[in-house]
Amino acid sequence: MVFYRSFGYYIVKIRAFFEDKKMVLTWANQITILRILLIAPFVICMLKSNESDAGFVYRYAALGIFLAMCISDALDGYMARVKKQVTKLGSFLDPLADKLLMTCACILLATTKTAVKGFELPSPVVVLIIGKDLFLMTGFITLFLFTTDVRIVPVVMGKTSTFLQLTMVLSTLIAPEVSNYLGWWIYLVKILWVLTATAAILSTLIYIRHGKQYIESFDSNGESNDG
Repeated sequence: MVFYRSFGYYIVKIRAFFEDKKMVLTWANQITILRILLIAPFVICMLKSNESDAGFVYRYAALGIFLAMCISDALDGYMARVKKQVTKLGSFLDPLADKLLMTCACILLATTKTAVKGFELPSPVVVLIIGKDLFLMTGFITLFLFTTDVRIVPVVMGKTSTFLQLTMVLSTLIAPEVSNYLGWWIYLVKILWVLTATAAILSTLIYIRHGKQYIESFDSNGESNDG
């Protein structure tokens, strides 16, 4: 009970901060912030997932938390679009929450102590996923410093990449039990590894092209204003 109250406490404090700053904290933004806060218990459960006594319980607790975060991701996206709650804060926090979650999940699933036995995530896949996020974050900061404007425009391949990453983590967490009944499950997991890595590369290339086009457009507008 104390665990859940602590989340409510932080949500109230964060909401009060934005009210003091005269900024609107929508329900979609609050759900996104809750998703970020849920990363901590997910990591804790994964750290205990290979303990001999109750490792199975902790792994499925991590699975439940991860599913809750996936549902909240879809929910805050729905509220932002359908309920007209799109904000610059939400445009920044939503991808940030996804990147923090996937970075933690990938590292944990690739580390010997916390990986799912027999389904350890290959290091190249981890490097490509995290590398993509670091590269895009660096690009975002560079664009902001160059243009002093926040511009986050999701693309289809980026959303596809996120979907594949979430599916990959879910399929890996349930792999030991499902593979006992479905012998081909391990091949499905490995296919998801390849697809996720490929999507990470493609989405990075697309974002690079969009960033280049935005800078060129910004330069052109600047020259026009000077003229």
